[in-house]
This record gives sequence, structure tokens and C-alpha cells, in this order.
Amino acid sequence: MNPSPQRTSGASETKNLGARKPRRGWRRAGIAAAVVLGLILASTVVNAILETTEKAGMGAYGERIAVGSGALNVYRNGPESGQPIVLLSGLGTPAPGLDFAPLVRELNGFDTIVVEGFGYGYSDMDAPPRTNENISTELHEVLTKLQIKQPYVLAGHSIAGFYMLDYANRYPAEVSAVVGIDASIPRAGDGPVPGPEPELNWQKALAVTGIVRAVSAVVPSFVDPESEAYTDGELQRMRLITSWNYGNSAVADETARIANNAAALRGVTYPNNLPVLAFIADENPDTTATKTAAAENLLKNVTRHRIVPLEGHHYLHWTQSKRMAGEIQTFLGEQQ
Repeated sequence: MNPSPQRTSGASETKNLGARKPRRGWRRAGIAAAVVLGLILASTVVNAILETTEKAGMGAYGERIAVGSGALNVYRNGPESGQPIVLLSGLGTPAPGLDFAPLVRELNGFDTIVVEGFGYGYSDMDAPPRTNENISTELHEVLTKLQIKQPYVLAGHSIAGFYMLDYANRYPAEVSAVVGIDASIPRAGDGPVPGPEPELNWQKALAVTGIVRAVSAVVPSFVDPESEAYTDGELQRMRLITSWNYGNSAVADETARIANNAAALRGVTYPNNLPVLAFIADENPDTTATKTAAAENLLKNVTRHRIVPLEGHHYLHWTQSKRMAGEIQTFLGEQQ
């Protein structure tokens, strides 16, 4: 009796079984990957169809104005005989014409003009490099084509602080005052800033595949302003525009150029005789003190300026529009 062949056969079967297990694992992983890819492709197709249908069935607010290589959307409200005030949004705000709605309603005596830059609202999503110069030039072209009465007030939220500072120095005769809404201030420094590098746009992928749409539908607070000052219609449209525009190339480029745009404004101040009203979001004592000090430093050469801390978060116009409109009217009235 020779047991050796039995032991050899058992070892061989064990070896073959071990070889089959990895292959089965790879097969299952491949099937799972194929299912996931199929779901992503299906979601992408459905998202594209829905977006096309929504845009076709929902008229755009505002008026598109041709500038350079594309067109910017402009929403205008109030009497054209009123004092013009131009509103500029913060970085990545999906639909500025709607986002500013509470403040626009409070500024009902003004000729209020919300200019949506490239990548925002109903403006084009592709754009030249988002440098201070390009953004200022495009804004100036829009206001010139609309024949906005000069001089006008510039009012901007967040990153628009960069562009208002640049614009007021390029076109000083055309600006009567500046209003900052928790506006960004370029930080001091003297070191070189590298240019933006191309990166994979994951945010755009989330939008194209319909993930942003799904999240907005399931968790509206993901995009809804933290405010009760909006109508249901405005909120619904903001959710849709977020799903259309999220992660677009223009805003991605603007985000990548923040450091470069800040560096380009080092040492730049507002003209001495240009009135500046700066609203600061009073969220906690430390950040309020820091932002107030930065604003004071930027405006130390400006003959007439006022810094007004307001309780609330960064998007002050969501909850403080009534108070802001009153402060703006008072501040501008003092110029008369």
C-alpha cells in the first residue's frame, strides 16, 4: 500500500482550489466595477436629459450681454433713474441674481444691477483666465454697454473685495463708493506666488454624474441659504442652477488664481477720496477683531470710511439685508 499518491492528489486539489479563489475574487470585483460604472453612466445620461429639459422649460432671469469671448448675465431691478449700485457675488455662489434677492428687495429705491461673472448663474461657463484684470475689464464692458449712469456704487461679497479694489483703481472716475460685504482683503507678503497648475476637477465630475443633483434633492440644506428671506421658487431654482453649474471650469480657474490675484494687489489701496463702507460678519470675537483690523489697515488712507460689524455668518445679505440697506442709504446720503 502506497499512500503517497493520495497525499499528492490532495495537495494538488488544495493548490487548484487556492488558485480558483483569487480568480473568483477578481471576477466578482470586475462585475461590481461594471455595475458601478453602469450606474454612473446611467446617472450621467439622466442628469444631462433633466438639465436640458429644465433649461428649456424655465426662462432665464436677467439679460445676457456679450463681452469678449462670451456673454455675462445681468439682473436689474428698481428705477433706472435711481442711484446705480452694482452687486458682485462671492466665489462659487451658484446664482448671484437669486442669492442677492433679499438685499435687492431692500434696495428698491436704487437702480440695482447684479452682474453674474463667467461661471455664475446664467452666464457662460467657459472663460479667459480669471485674473483681476480680465474680471474688471469684463465688468466695465458690461456696465458700459448697459449705459449705467456714472458714477455708480460697487458692492461686493467675499472674493469680490479683490475685484472691487482692482476696479476702483482702473476706473476711479466711474465709481462713487464701495460697499464690502465681509469682503476679502489681500494679505500682505512679498514672496513669489506660483501660477495655478492643472488639476482633476472632481467637483465638475460630481455635477456631470448627477451626484450634486441627488444631494440637493435629498438634502436641500446643502445648497439652500440659511435664511427665511427667500421664496420657494427662488430656492428651487437655486438648487437647479447649483446642479447645472457646480464645478464649472471658470470658477475652478478663479479658485486656483486666488493667491495670484491677491499677490497682484499687494500694496494697492482705494483712492483717498473714495468712500468705503465695510460690513464685517461678527461671528466670534477673535475673527471679528482680525477682520476689523485688516479692514482698518486697508482703509487707513481713505478719508471717509466706515466699518460696521453685523451679527451673522459670511453671507450677511442672507439675514441682514434690511439693516445693510439702511446703513448703505445713510452712508451714501452723507455724500450729498
